[in-house]
Amino acid sequence: MAGGADVPAAATPLPAATVLLLRPAEPQLQVLMVARHEQIDFASGALVFPGGKVDAADADPALVPHLRGADRMDAEVRALRVAAIREAFEECGVLLAREPGAGGTLPASRVRAFEACRAELASGRLTMLELAARERIELAIDLLTPFSHWVTPPFMPRRFDTWFFLARAPQDQVAIHDGGELVDSVWISPAAALEDLAEKRRTILFPTRLNLMMLDESRTDDEALAAARARPIKTVVPRIVERDGKRWLTIDSDAGYALTEVPASPRPGSPGSPGR
Repeated sequence: MAGGADVPAAATPLPAATVLLLRPAEPQLQVLMVARHEQIDFASGALVFPGGKVDAADADPALVPHLRGADRMDAEVRALRVAAIREAFEECGVLLAREPGAGGTLPASRVRAFEACRAELASGRLTMLELAARERIELAIDLLTPFSHWVTPPFMPRRFDTWFFLARAPQDQVAIHDGGELVDSVWISPAAALEDLAEKRRTILFPTRLNLMMLDESRTDDEALAAARARPIKTVVPRIVERDGKRWLTIDSDAGYALTEVPASPRPGSPGSPGR
């Protein structure tokens, strides 16, 4: 445009996957959340769900024989689910996998046998294909239920196209955070996490807050999974609007969330980042 400043092109969102691991509890289900190290450049110090960007190796077609239900999914969907399983194992030591042809998930004793692989996966020295082939296991991508879909807004320098999945956590596997990027892990009810946010005991990003609110509508993991399967998923792209001299972070009113706007954060880079 003549006489105008060039507007930088929006960054391309990177495919990412996040998993909300659920376990039954009273009076409400609990979800596994992790706290990120204060020195990490993205979502530092925040309480988040395990997850991260999709790696090229997650989309390797050679993985298909090691994936239950892969014949019913396209390559993009498979890669997202592999990434969700990989990230949960890397970050928390929880592995959604099983013996080929078996039901359920691997027992904790079996997973502990290749606990050291977590660091190798995180560094890229090992891929999920190599792990699955070496250990003769099958990744249980069929146990992941789509929950929500968020895309970082165009004004952000780092953007993610993130799918959130629900899954029941294996009953006897113990979640242990990686001690690197993550400094804590906690099983917590959605209501308790939201109370911690309200009382300023924890930092929780906007997308995480809204997904906790949606999860808080269910008392049990069965209810949460049934609700997710029944609910149409609309892609959410937060935006900043100005009204009456104030800036608001907002989403579309038909996205399925009870809350649709909050005051925009004054901290650069924090509004709308959907990584977890």
